[in-house]
Amino acid sequence: MPYKRGKKYIGQTRRNGQKKEKVFKTRKEALAWEVEMRQKSDKDWFGKTDTICLGDWAIKYLDFSKSKFSTKTYKEKVSLFRNFFKFIDSETSPSEVTEGMILEYIQIQKERRSGNAANKDRKNLIAAWNWGMKYLTPKLPSPNPCIVEKMPEARSPRYVPPEEDFLKVLELAEGQDKVLLLFVFATAMRRGEIFRTKVDDLDFAGNKIRAWTRKREDGCWEYDWLPMPKELKKAILWWLENRPIKNHPNLFYCLEDKPHVGIQFGHPFVARKDFLNRLCAQAGVPPFGFHGIRHLRATILFHQGKSVATIQRFLRHKNPNTTVEYLHSMGLDTMNEELKDLSLGSGQILSFRQGRQDEFRPVQKQKAV
Repeated sequence: MPYKRGKKYIGQTRRNGQKKEKVFKTRKEALAWEVEMRQKSDKDWFGKTDTICLGDWAIKYLDFSKSKFSTKTYKEKVSLFRNFFKFIDSETSPSEVTEGMILEYIQIQKERRSGNAANKDRKNLIAAWNWGMKYLTPKLPSPNPCIVEKMPEARSPRYVPPEEDFLKVLELAEGQDKVLLLFVFATAMRRGEIFRTKVDDLDFAGNKIRAWTRKREDGCWEYDWLPMPKELKKAILWWLENRPIKNHPNLFYCLEDKPHVGIQFGHPFVARKDFLNRLCAQAGVPPFGFHGIRHLRATILFHQGKSVATIQRFLRHKNPNTTVEYLHSMGLDTMNEELKDLSLGSGQILSFRQGRQDEFRPVQKQKAV
């Protein structure tokens, strides 16, 4: 007999010790399905039926995501389903989901949040449904209904703190905080990568630091070696000599004990925005975070004339286009800078001949004096 779950009715049937269920809007539909299933042959009965509901799909996908992706990516997916199930009942059958329903949800997110946030939800929904089509038993129906129109995005250049603001904050910092800020600036590592850095990742003989990440398509852990400038090396050696727990495996760890906010002495950091906000307020500068310092480092390298290829390797982007977009998002247009004239391979520049608009002549580029 069907049973009720929330506003939905669940039809159920058993055969040879196996159980199947399906979600329906009415009890009458659930009863009719049960009768139909009882009349089927074993071959048809043991065939595929819909996944019980969207909620089951989400739970199984999030269990997979927790072990596959970084904590930040996992939380992003959790947030997606939290918003998604405010719009679509979690007990809805996957076969009832249409492209129109997904598009309406994406449009609502665009209005309530932003086009960028809506497109992130779209991306995660597509990935989750593709996973269900491949790995769930029974599989989610195909084609993927989440592949809908993208929303327009209005992006402004990322905030990059001025160099003088960073120096003011660095000047106020003390102890571990000062070493940590210098470490962020010197390596341009992401926050999670910094907090995961172990003492074993420091190669003082080779003057390099091992940066671990799994911000890759397959989610596997990978590492790259980054240079350790002499100023940073000196600061790290001082910290290792003077820190309270000298044999701690992590380079940086919590020096406070605040159980009410989940902070305990000696534990590795998970998030640490409060100390930067405090230092920025004391220095009288607009607040910035770890990623803002990463942006600042990239900006300085760009203005120093470093190539996109060098910046790409330093930021550890797999694709050079990611670096170009990264710089563009900060208002640094590499294309305008590098293609500002019609230079020939020989160093000559094409220009109009005076009085003749239909004719070009090469002009030798003048050397700077």
